[in-house]
Amino acid sequence: MQNSRTSRRQFVKQAVVAGAGALAVPQVIPSGLLGADAPSKRLNIAMLSCGGRSRQLLGSILGPGENIVALCDVNTEEISRLIKDAARHGQNGAAVEKAKVYEDYRKLLEAEKSVDAVVVAPGQRWHVPMCKAALLAGKHVFCEKPLAHSVAEAREIEELGKQTKLATQIGSQGGASETFRRSMEVIQAGVLGAVREVHTWITRSFPPSAEIDRNADPIPSGLNWDFWCGPSQLLPFKRYYLGGCLAWGRWLEFGDGHLADMGAHAHNLPWRALKLTRPISCRCEHPEPLKDSYPSANKFCWEFPARGDLPPVTLWWYDGAKAGPPEPLASQLAATYNRVPGDGVLFVGEKGLLFSNAWGVGGTIKLTGEEKFRGVLNHEAAKSVPVTLPRAPGQDHMREWLDACKGEGKTFQGFDTAAPICEIAMVGIVALRLGKPVQWDSASMKVKDAPEAEVLVHRPQRKKWL
Repeated sequence: MQNSRTSRRQFVKQAVVAGAGALAVPQVIPSGLLGADAPSKRLNIAMLSCGGRSRQLLGSILGPGENIVALCDVNTEEISRLIKDAARHGQNGAAVEKAKVYEDYRKLLEAEKSVDAVVVAPGQRWHVPMCKAALLAGKHVFCEKPLAHSVAEAREIEELGKQTKLATQIGSQGGASETFRRSMEVIQAGVLGAVREVHTWITRSFPPSAEIDRNADPIPSGLNWDFWCGPSQLLPFKRYYLGGCLAWGRWLEFGDGHLADMGAHAHNLPWRALKLTRPISCRCEHPEPLKDSYPSANKFCWEFPARGDLPPVTLWWYDGAKAGPPEPLASQLAATYNRVPGDGVLFVGEKGLLFSNAWGVGGTIKLTGEEKFRGVLNHEAAKSVPVTLPRAPGQDHMREWLDACKGEGKTFQGFDTAAPICEIAMVGIVALRLGKPVQWDSASMKVKDAPEAEVLVHRPQRKKWL
């Protein structure tokens, strides 16, 4: 069996490298190739990163009874924290203490033959490199958002996910909710009429854009800082980089701010419900000069082309302390919620509005002439709309992925949808960093009349840790 697994893994890698089209890889690995804990029983899972988000996911993995058999992190402190947190999840969680521990994800994937699936949850710069390595090793992959750190990365992982036919899922939990999928059905049934405008926002704000501090702090014992930086530049260590996505995510070398972080949630419902393709243009505004970090407040605007009978769409994103849609839309929300909610997604249709939070959850409808918004699950205009989309078990996106790894259904938010949604933000970041509106040529992955954008579309990467 060990030889069979090795041959299969090598085949996947060789076929993809050779540019094969549709690979002859089954959606679910036959249980005989996975040892005693086969997909029909319990999955053997590796955690690629043990930081805060990985620890938050423990309950969703250990609760259904899956095995965490291998851990990987460049910071020994994070590994210790995850083992400690896992112990709170009963006997199955206590067993995580026996998991094999690695600093190098490449060595883990090579050595741990029994691993069926991996959870990828380090910083944004690492998502595609780790997902790519895992898929080429024949592993199912769950990845936290944002999926990629550039347009080129998003395209690469989208294509690889399609070729390998393994179960992939992005960590946009709102997409597993009943109201998210009902909102999709309601919009696509025409309850709002034609939708040409969508506003998305969150009232989160970073300090004004700043330069990188070149005065290094002492590197903590147990942290491989060079490996932590990975494909990004090796910058002087600052302890504040270790504070999670709202710490490293502020710095454009490591992440792409609120647009990539929360945009992965907020743009999920519009892209899915309106069947958007790729944007054709983007422009942005911010209050201070751009330096090395994401600005304190931003307004992005993308134009999407018509899709068959569906009209063109203008999509807006706002972040910052005063973020929100313009008037008179703001007043219409305040009439129901007594204020403009601090985050949201607002569809503007010919027949009315649909509002959800930034995760796409809790959808409400207000048709023309109505005074207030009412829920998509009980609004009269939505009751006749048929249920056409599958529902996630327990409205749990992790459970949906675990089931798909075992051959029980499919994921709803695989890399085939997550990558194009991520591309919306990545095109926005190109406009932000160029400092001017961009006309996006999706087919060639180029900004029209701006060859200087090439380095932003295809970000340079250090190869040492890839």
